[in-house]
Amino acid sequence: MSSLTVSIPKEFAYVGAALVSTAWLLAYQTIVVDLARHKSGIKYPQLYAEKEEAEKSFDKKKFNCAQRAHQNTLEQLPLIYVSTLAAGIKYPTFAAAACGIWVLSRVLYTRGYASGYPERRTLGSAIGSALGAFPLLFTATYVAGNAVYSLLC
Repeated sequence: MSSLTVSIPKEFAYVGAALVSTAWLLAYQTIVVDLARHKSGIKYPQLYAEKEEAEKSFDKKKFNCAQRAHQNTLEQLPLIYVSTLAAGIKYPTFAAAACGIWVLSRVLYTRGYASGYPERRTLGSAIGSALGAFPLLFTATYVAGNAVYSLLC
């Protein structure tokens, strides 16, 4: 059995900073959701306003939209974390930049979605996918594939 040596470049610190920025994104989204919850009157532990409630109250619709923006971010975070870390082993500056772009796009996404007009999330979503999530995933796949290939050859 052979061993594998992984060298972490000093620029990997940028990856750590980019990943920490996701925590700030979640803090921001939590505040947006909490403010919308307060304004809408939706009490804990209710996750969303019922459809009928949201159709009658724009504040309740806005709460649902803010809550959904936050939930969608939580759904995407595993992909972002894993791909940023994997890509960052070989390409730390790129990985950090792509993660940072994704975080900034999520702010735009959240602002658009939480407006109560869900279609306003589209620009943030497109930027985050095209310049953040997909490049990270492809790069992480390339790095992991090369690592496995080097083990097999």
